[in-house]
Amino acid sequence: MRLLVVEDDRDLNRQISTALSNAGYAVDHAFDGEEGHFLGDTEPYDAVILDVGLPKLDGIAVLERWRRDGRVMPVLILTARDRWSDKVEGFDAGADDYVPKPFHMEEILARVRALLRRATGHATSELTYGPVTLDTRSSRVVVDGAAVKLTSHEYRLLSYLMHHQGRVVSRSELVEHLYDQDFDRDSNTIEVFVGRLRRKLGVDVIQTVRGLGYLCEPPGGAPAA
Repeated sequence: MRLLVVEDDRDLNRQISTALSNAGYAVDHAFDGEEGHFLGDTEPYDAVILDVGLPKLDGIAVLERWRRDGRVMPVLILTARDRWSDKVEGFDAGADDYVPKPFHMEEILARVRALLRRATGHATSELTYGPVTLDTRSSRVVVDGAAVKLTSHEYRLLSYLMHHQGRVVSRSELVEHLYDQDFDRDSNTIEVFVGRLRRKLGVDVIQTVRGLGYLCEPPGGAPAA
C-alpha cells in the first residue's frame, strides 16, 4: 500500500513517514501544497495524510482540487486548528478523517489502517483468506497458525493483494502501489516476489491470471474465512 504525507514541518513529516514505512507502507512526501497537489493528482495513492496549514497552497484548497478532479483516495487531515468550524470545513472539502495536533503516532497509524480497511471493504485489522492471516496492526503474517517471516516488499505485495482479494490485480497496478516515488521500478520483479511469497506461504493463495495479473484466492476458490 502506497501513502503520501503532505506536511511542511520537515521533522514531523520525517517522523510520520518513518512510522508509516516501519509499519510496512511505501511512503512519498511533500512539503508544500503545490507539490502535494501535483503528486496526489498524478500518482495512485491508497491514502494521503494532509496538513491544513501548508505554504503555497493550503490543505483545504489541495483537497478541494483533488475531489473536483475526481481523486477519491482516502484523506486524513492534520491541523493545529481545533475549532469545530475548521473540522466541518475539512469534511465538507472531502476529508475522510481528521486529527488535531499534537497527536500520538499510534493514533495516526490506527486511523490510516481504518481508512484503508474502509476503502477496500474490510471490517477488521486482520485480513484472512484461506489459511493465511495478515495482521495490519503488527505487520504479522500467519499460515495455519505458524508465523511466516517476509521482507518489506513481500509483505507489501501480500497486503495489497489481500486488501483487494477476489479482484485480479495487474502487474502495473502492483508496481504503482508497492514502491515509493524514488524506487527504481521494474514490473519484472513482481514475478520474483510472487514466487518467493508462494514458497514462504506454502499454500497457493496467489493465482496467476494469464495476461491479466494476479488474484488472491485460496485453493479451489473457497470463500474467505
